[in-house]
Amino acid sequence: MDNFPDTTRRGALTLGLGAATALSVPVAATPATRGVEGQRVADLGNGLYRNPVLSGDRPDPNVLKVGADYYAAFPSFLYYPAIVIWHSRDLVDWRPLGPALTKPLGSVFAVDLARHDGRYFVYIPVFVPPVGPPKGPPFKIYVVHATDMAGPWSEPVDMGIDGFIDPGHVVGEDGRRYLFLNDGHRVRISDDGLSRAGPIEKVYDGWAIPKDWIVEGFALEGPKLLRRGDWFYLFSGEGGTAGPPTSHMVIVARSRSIGGPWENCPHNPIVHTASRDEPWWSRGHATPVEGPAGDWWLVYHGYENGFRTLGRQMLLEPMIWDADGWPRARGGDLSRALPCPKAATAGGHGVALSTDFPGTTLGSAFAFFDPRPNYAARAIVKDNALILRGQGTGPAHGSPLAFVAGDRSYEVTIDVDLNDAGEAGLLLFYNDALFCGLGVGGGRLHLYRTGEEQRFPPAPAIQARRLRLRVVNDENVATFTYSEDGARWTKAGSFEVAGYNHNIGDGFLSLRPALYASGEGSAVFRTLRYRAFTKG
Repeated sequence: MDNFPDTTRRGALTLGLGAATALSVPVAATPATRGVEGQRVADLGNGLYRNPVLSGDRPDPNVLKVGADYYAAFPSFLYYPAIVIWHSRDLVDWRPLGPALTKPLGSVFAVDLARHDGRYFVYIPVFVPPVGPPKGPPFKIYVVHATDMAGPWSEPVDMGIDGFIDPGHVVGEDGRRYLFLNDGHRVRISDDGLSRAGPIEKVYDGWAIPKDWIVEGFALEGPKLLRRGDWFYLFSGEGGTAGPPTSHMVIVARSRSIGGPWENCPHNPIVHTASRDEPWWSRGHATPVEGPAGDWWLVYHGYENGFRTLGRQMLLEPMIWDADGWPRARGGDLSRALPCPKAATAGGHGVALSTDFPGTTLGSAFAFFDPRPNYAARAIVKDNALILRGQGTGPAHGSPLAFVAGDRSYEVTIDVDLNDAGEAGLLLFYNDALFCGLGVGGGRLHLYRTGEEQRFPPAPAIQARRLRLRVVNDENVATFTYSEDGARWTKAGSFEVAGYNHNIGDGFLSLRPALYASGEGSAVFRTLRYRAFTKG
């Protein structure tokens, strides 16, 4: 039979909508006692944890340790508000603090967190679509800063560093501040950390991947630096972040100076998916971090075997330093439960995904896909309902409001009142060209698959303007149903969605439940329910 705990299986939901109109999702009062979430509770009770430590789309994780506190951030790509900051005390239980970036700049790639002279910084590479003839890679690096990781954060500052991604902050032996960049480059930045202060230099060539390895490409990226004793350690990703399951990996080099020369670790790569049979694919983009008890850990991402739709999820692996001063990963293929960094308890992790939209409170729950500059004004919470102003002529042009799902199987239901919108509904959304879903408008239902409305057979006419919509995603088979009375359900369609992932759709995204409203008016959404389920 199917078990439906009313909470997330392993992870949490990300959102914030700005200071005035952000929504929050109430935390479940008690942890689930069944299904995979129940297994997580049992593991923690025995001093163990299972990967992922933060499920769903948490790519390119970067972790900053400040005293007893840990902060994590992830690239948001085209979702805004962007760069939700997460907090932990043990590297296992994580809770969101809120977004660091609300102003749309473009597609946000892998970020870096830093603390210097009592101030916090987030270094943000952004893909900006080129206008006119190409003049090189269309990337810019911005920075936001704050005195507290919970914000408020400054407006983004253009650092004048163009054409590169994946910044990694470090203070050199000369006391100056630097950013390392993709492809082994480095640039000195100003003492205040807000601008470029020197030339961009090539200082590292990476590690030579054996020619017979099956990888997506060389792709030297994600530099994260650590000073330990007399050495600077440079942790990087290679092999490509997606593509074949055996692509991504973690390599290490060290030098007594950030200017090099850099010596590669003799047992590179220290993390690598060697076979498609392993539980986690394309493991890479690691940050080394000291644990609460002085032990060492690697935080990185990977795709769950067979579930690229969930995106790259945040993984935690123990690490040691060997007698020669090199790091060695000690988690194997992550197929088993591992000892926690320190005693961890359930109840302080993630955010419940069901909501009755209670009031205009701040939080971290939903994000708009590729929004216009005034996107926050589209969402108003009033009288236990979300009023979503329409945009565009359908889901592809409507900047849907989505949340991260971290479960292999789940059910989402939502009550939708068309109000005066042209069309509104519920989606499983990868991007504006790759989604499926069910909506209502113009006196009929609208059924979507692979980004297109299904014309044959035509969706039935329906006079109701208020419906309850439901999607059950059962291990990448999605079934959409609707009900006019909340009790009797009618099936609209079922779709295979395993291909709704980066290897097909590009963009480094994940498949997310989403709400949409199109046309000139607005739709009203009530009583969102998310239920993960396992079979057994």
